Amino acid sequence: MNKNWITAYGQQPLYIAGPCSAETPEQLRTTALAVQQLGIKLVRAGVWKPRTRPNSFEGVGVEALKWIQEIKKETGLAFAIEVANPLHVEAALQYDIDVLWIGARSTVNPFTVQEIADALQGTDKPVLVKNPINPDLSLWMGAFERLKGRGIDKLGAIHRGFSSFAESRYRNIPAWQIPIELKRLMPDLPLICDPSHIGGDSLMIEGISQMALDLDYDGLMIETHPTPAEAWSDAKQQVSPAQLQEILSRLRKRDPASQHPEFADKLEEIRDQIDQADREILEALHRRMELVGRIGEYKRNHNIAILDLKRWNEIFESRPQWGKKFGLKKSFIKELYKLVHQASIKMQTNILNNKKEKY
Repeated sequence: MNKNWITAYGQQPLYIAGPCSAETPEQLRTTALAVQQLGIKLVRAGVWKPRTRPNSFEGVGVEALKWIQEIKKETGLAFAIEVANPLHVEAALQYDIDVLWIGARSTVNPFTVQEIADALQGTDKPVLVKNPINPDLSLWMGAFERLKGRGIDKLGAIHRGFSSFAESRYRNIPAWQIPIELKRLMPDLPLICDPSHIGGDSLMIEGISQMALDLDYDGLMIETHPTPAEAWSDAKQQVSPAQLQEILSRLRKRDPASQHPEFADKLEEIRDQIDQADREILEALHRRMELVGRIGEYKRNHNIAILDLKRWNEIFESRPQWGKKFGLKKSFIKELYKLVHQASIKMQTNILNNKKEKY
């Protein structure tokens, strides 16, 4: 996999900026010129907009590609757009769009991804893939495998967050552990954060962007509009070029630990302590599951149902309170015990069915 393609677009980390939707030639040109003044060489623009419900603005379509072509000639800028089917790919290639991306609603459908991959076969254009709407790492990785299977070597991932029924301050919860795992499994794949879609609010862009850079992301894609309040789509999450300049001026790219060998001994000492703490945690979990197993055997021998809702509610309420004494967040403890409870239910179910599986 060729990771070096991103260096063709200037500074590192890579910044991509532009409007959610290309609305008019003037709006697109104004935005492109403004972000170019910030040193940004790759402009994003929504040409076709997949909307959740009908009768809303779904993009200008091929007409916007003509505007992009003219602006490219005038400025020398490169452009990135979303494609959702083979016809979009054909049009994008016809108008020499520089970078294509597959959106979250497309990534979730392997048939759609395969059709797009087939249409892209033979091109050397960089192709970015947004995470699927739902938190499914296998689907995300599958999209890259389908593209690689068609000989596409210049690939990158866009983390735009995941839909969730859970109450959250985010438009799409970041679930940072998923892109981090993707980076572990595919280390040569550039990883770009889309803080606009994660936050859904321009006020959240800076914090999310800094978090991404702290996690060693390779770039950011930030929605930018000359007059965000008047945008035809996703107005709340777009920033003006002036706001973008302020955000970028405050962001800091941290040095990797490998560049600071003087801290190696200290880090190693602390990591040894973490390893010991983890062993103690695992030993405690082992003891807990052994006790759960004893309860499962008692329930099996006395024909008692597995789920004791009263007991579970008691645990779910008391453990966050216990954790509070140690400075642990309530939400973290709740999520932890949900996993523990799921494993306990599975273990007791296996015992009732006389299955000898590890928990």
